[in-house]
Amino acid sequence: MSQNLYDLPDPLPPDELFTDLIPDAGVKIERIVSSGQSTPEGQWYDEPRDEWVALLQGEATIAYDDGSEVTLQAGDHLLIPAHTRHRVAMTSESPPCIWLAVHGRLT
Repeated sequence: MSQNLYDLPDPLPPDELFTDLIPDAGVKIERIVSSGQSTPEGQWYDEPRDEWVALLQGEATIAYDDGSEVTLQAGDHLLIPAHTRHRVAMTSESPPCIWLAVHGRLT
C-alpha cells in the first residue's frame, strides 16, 4: 500500500513526530515532522552514525557546537557526519517541517 510523505495528522501532535519508513537493518530511513520545536539550549545530538537529512517542507536551522549554523529551506539537504555535535535551533510552524532522514554509514 502506498503512503504519502506529505500526509500529516490533524491536528499535529505537540511533540515532533518520528515515523520509521524502513526498519533499521543497518540503515534507518524516517520521516520527521516538526512544528516549531527545537532542541533545548545546551543539549546536543552526537549520533554514532552519519545522518543525511532533506527538508521537504518548511524552514529550519541546524546549529553546531562550533557556533556555525545552516538554515535549510524546502528542497535543501545536509549530511551530518557521525559524532558531529549539532542541535535543531529552529523549525517553522506554518508550514510544518517535513524531514526525510537517513541514518547509517554514509561517508
